[in-house]
Amino acid sequence: MTTARAPRPTAAAEWRALGTTVRLVVTDPALLDSCNLLLARQLAEVDAACSRFRADSELAALDTTHGRPVRVSPLLAEALAVALRAAEATDGTVDPTVGSAMDAIGYDRDFTLVREDDRPVSLRVRRAPGWRRVTLDRATGTVTVPEGVRLDLGATAKAWAADRAARTLAETAGCGVLVSLGGDTAVAGEPPAAGWRIRVQDVTGPVDETPAQGPYDTVCLRSGGLANHPGRVGLPTGGRPPHPTPHPQTSPSSSR
Repeated sequence: MTTARAPRPTAAAEWRALGTTVRLVVTDPALLDSCNLLLARQLAEVDAACSRFRADSELAALDTTHGRPVRVSPLLAEALAVALRAAEATDGTVDPTVGSAMDAIGYDRDFTLVREDDRPVSLRVRRAPGWRRVTLDRATGTVTVPEGVRLDLGATAKAWAADRAARTLAETAGCGVLVSLGGDTAVAGEPPAAGWRIRVQDVTGPVDETPAQGPYDTVCLRSGGLANHPGRVGLPTGGRPPHPTPHPQTSPSSSR
């Protein structure tokens, strides 16, 4: 006679980083605090390397290289490699060279601050520079960004950071881990017996309550991840659309 295995307990923490909501869930409640500290450290490193809104970030420093190859940290090199790989896979639909276009439409600071600015914006459509103009040499750890090109890793960095963090936490703690960064969700390690059950919905509401209105569904993950935009993966979006994403071939410039 076999005995059914009891459901593995989980514990969760929720806070903000990288301009979005962070949710961490682990299958060993005793390890939540230590995993949360490690996650906070990892996300701080990602922010220092990849933020477009920090004047002291590595990414911002590329704006002043004047087209010269410069050495970057392994962390930024990895983030750039992911962004360029996504650009190649999507034939440029996902393009990290839309930084200037994002600034032009007013997304030049944390999105919570952008929502507070209701000044009108005058737009002019133009093409983005294009991802093929960016050269990353992984062997030498250098990147070359042409003069006048600003990079924005927002389309790929959170998903990459979630994947990286979930994998590292699971290996370090030896338990199942779920990391969600504003809808980019990754899981690693041994999952709960029934898998990671993630509710996808359109309307805002507490994580532990099903929405009173609007469509929703539940998906189950045992490995890998899930990206959900503009809806929600277990985390509220405030009922607003996510940050604007210009199409690389029709990116706007603007004046106020």
